Amino acid sequence: MKPIAIFRQAPHEGPGYFATFCETHGLPVQLIRIDAGDALPASPEAFAGLVFMGGPMSVNDDLPWIEPLLALIRQAVAAAIPVLGHCLGGQLIAKALGGTVGRNPIKEIGWGTVRVLPTPVARDWFGALHRFESFHWHGETFSLPAGADRILESAHCANQAFALGPHLAMQCHVEMDEAMIRSWCEVGADEIAAAASSPGVQTAAQMQTLNPANLPALQAVAEQLYRRWVLGLRR
Repeated sequence: MKPIAIFRQAPHEGPGYFATFCETHGLPVQLIRIDAGDALPASPEAFAGLVFMGGPMSVNDDLPWIEPLLALIRQAVAAAIPVLGHCLGGQLIAKALGGTVGRNPIKEIGWGTVRVLPTPVARDWFGALHRFESFHWHGETFSLPAGADRILESAHCANQAFALGPHLAMQCHVEMDEAMIRSWCEVGADEIAAAASSPGVQTAAQMQTLNPANLPALQAVAEQLYRRWVLGLRR
């Protein structure tokens, strides 16, 4: 089958558990390292699906690769090639499809509860799951594009995920593994300290103390979502 394209916008924000999922299930991938200057594909047609990871920048920044990525997302959706976004990746999908991205009421960094909406579309993606502890690291959030279904929310961020047919955009990070959390805490130490007064921000020690209890369950949720998403891949 065609490979799944994974777009990395920052060296420490790689595919994480999504790469583990693809390896386990024998799915070929092609990592496109925007942070390292890899060329962007002109068309999505060479890929079974497109996956967008996170990053510290805003989709509203004047960066040379943002507009081409937005165009690529629109092409993929028009061709029914599924797209999947994590945090910044979800914001890219939202903006490409007509939504807006702006400041969230508060910054969220660390572990926090998200609630699955009681709708048929949400049940299609999450099954019988009603809530879970997800990982967060964001100060902005997206609005819903036309036709999208909101499927996940948290106390501090109403739009934690939306689905639009075979496409899934998430504000939260379900792709985490222990090494990524440790790395983010090191890279983002100043950001954590600056936002320490936010009720949605944990210390690095608090996050890593919660890893043993929360990571296995989060990866089970990721497995559920990724299994559902790959059903739409262009073979």
